[in-house]
Amino acid sequence: MSRVQLALRVGDLRASIDFYSKLFGVEPAKLRAGYANFAIAEPPLKLVLLEGEPGQATALDHLGVEVETTDQVNAATQRLTGEGLDTLTEDDTTCCYAVQDKVWVHGPGQEPWEVYTVKADSATYGSDSAALATPATCCQPDTTGEVDKSAQPEGCCP
Repeated sequence: MSRVQLALRVGDLRASIDFYSKLFGVEPAKLRAGYANFAIAEPPLKLVLLEGEPGQATALDHLGVEVETTDQVNAATQRLTGEGLDTLTEDDTTCCYAVQDKVWVHGPGQEPWEVYTVKADSATYGSDSAALATPATCCQPDTTGEVDKSAQPEGCCP
């Protein structure tokens, strides 16, 4: 079974956990400092809440498709590359308190999408991937008005 992932950066993690618990009728599947995720059966959704700055409005962090196996991630990588999309793969990466294999692509508005599988639980959050670089930090022109793609994180600029 695969399911869509929606990762939101929230200004009040506790209030967001309470709200989404009520909305979907489930408690978080994983709860850590600054982080919560919900494994919702109906509709099939992995909802991830990431603690942002206090009082900030909720914002999209990234989107994803969770799949069951690394073979499915590899198949998605081949398909997306075959469609001409720039991809960035990460194997055995620690992200969101889990060890994962994943491939990243960006939509036309620079929204980051990942296709990923969770291989194991992790005691640590991990580090934000270069693939999550936001348009505010990705592909921005320098003082001459040019974008130096070599100075950008891999997979950042189309």
